[in-house]
Amino acid sequence: MKKILVPIDFSIPSENALKVAAKLATKNKAELHILHVIELAESLFGTEQFNVNDEQILFFMKMANKKFVEFLDKDYLEDITTVEHVEPGSTSRIIREVVGENDIDMVVMGSSGASGLEEIVIGSNTEKVVRFSEVPVMVIKNELKDINIKNAVFASNFELENMKAYQTAKAFVDSFKAKMQLLYVNLPGNQFYSTTEIQEHMRTFLNKMEVPLTRDNVEIYNDYSLEQGVLNGARSLKADLIIIPTHGRKGISHFFNGSVGEDVVNHSELPVLTLKI
Repeated sequence: MKKILVPIDFSIPSENALKVAAKLATKNKAELHILHVIELAESLFGTEQFNVNDEQILFFMKMANKKFVEFLDKDYLEDITTVEHVEPGSTSRIIREVVGENDIDMVVMGSSGASGLEEIVIGSNTEKVVRFSEVPVMVIKNELKDINIKNAVFASNFELENMKAYQTAKAFVDSFKAKMQLLYVNLPGNQFYSTTEIQEHMRTFLNKMEVPLTRDNVEIYNDYSLEQGVLNGARSLKADLIIIPTHGRKGISHFFNGSVGEDVVNHSELPVLTLKI
């Protein structure tokens, strides 16, 4: 993990994310990229790439740059190599572009969550980044005095397509010398499986990873939905980080099926690390 990106909007959640990103950058001797996106209505400037020579955009960018400099005047950033970006456009699109153009290894984002109609119709920028990001995304809601992870939960269906995500999660957790417990959420109805069936399924997965299945590293949690099962299971295990593989879903498929990763990110008070399958 050599390059970490943290988008900021000068809010308290984004400053919480900046503090965590700074600690991760220090721990990994990584370069910290800090991004502020000036969200401008496309109806004012057309749907093509914004023309940065437009006087109105230049005015907004100058104001943002001034506020950016003031916001980044933090003691905890002094010994970190930082790269600053101020860009106009759509937040989720600009984040994807900055990730690709700068070979970013991880995105750390703040979020206040969303609910009700906003969650269904609009969705937050954080949810959009989680949905489409090809690199790991860590979402922070509350201020963390330290990023000293002791107990992480890897929530999955443990299909073999999750092997790479598991390896990434294990490497991240091992860097903190922390414990990682595996969480399977068992649902009622035709999605219910017996304990023996689930254990055999997980044993097949773990054998591929050359990891033994034991009572200490596996938790089977019964609940009414995957989202609630992940949140309640993590709470039961006293986790301080939730790690979850995600599928990017687009259009009507996303609308009807939703995304467990996005729902967990939206409603968890714990930090959540999402890994694209």
